[in-house]
Amino acid sequence: MATSVYEIPVTTMAGKPTTLGDYKGKVALVVNVASKCGLTPQYEGLESLYKAYREKGLVVLGFPANDFAGQEPGTNAEIQSFCTMNFGVDFPMFEKIAVTGEGKHPLYKALTEAQPKATAEKPGEFREKLKGFGMTPTVEPEVLWNFEKFLLSKDGVVVARFSPETTPDNPLMTKAIEAELAK
Repeated sequence: MATSVYEIPVTTMAGKPTTLGDYKGKVALVVNVASKCGLTPQYEGLESLYKAYREKGLVVLGFPANDFAGQEPGTNAEIQSFCTMNFGVDFPMFEKIAVTGEGKHPLYKALTEAQPKATAEKPGEFREKLKGFGMTPTVEPEVLWNFEKFLLSKDGVVVARFSPETTPDNPLMTKAIEAELAK
C-alpha cells in the first residue's frame, strides 16, 4: 500500500474533514454499511462489539455506501438519525462514499488492495445467495456487498477481511480482534 490508510482523507458524518490517523494506536474495524439491506441488523452487533472492546482499544468505523441495489439512499443526516434511533450507534460514522467501481473512495482502494480476499465460514455461499436474488455480485478484490469488514492493526495494517454475512459476534472475527488487541 503506497499511502498509509492513516493519511487518506475522509469526512465525518458531521462534515468535518479528517483522516483515520485519529485512530492510530487502536485496532479498527472498517465496515461499509447500509440502512435498507437484509444485513442492516448487523448495526446492533457492531455497536455491541464496539461497547465490549472499546476500552481495550477497538474502534468500529462505519462508512455508508449506496453501491449495492440502492440500499443506502439517505442523506448523511438521515443515515445518522436512522443509526442512532434504531440501533443506538455510538461508534464513529463517516459520510457516504463509493466502495466499488470507478468512483471507489481511496480508502477502499487501499483496503481492497491490501486484503483482496474476504474470509467466510462458507466461502462462496453468500455470493450464490445474491445470484439467487437476481443480483450480480462483484468480482474480488471488489467489496462483495454491504457490511464487509476490514480489520486494521494498531499501526494501520489491514490484517483481515470478513465477508458481509460474517456477523460481528462470529468467532472468526472476535478471535482476530482479540489477537490484534493483545499485541
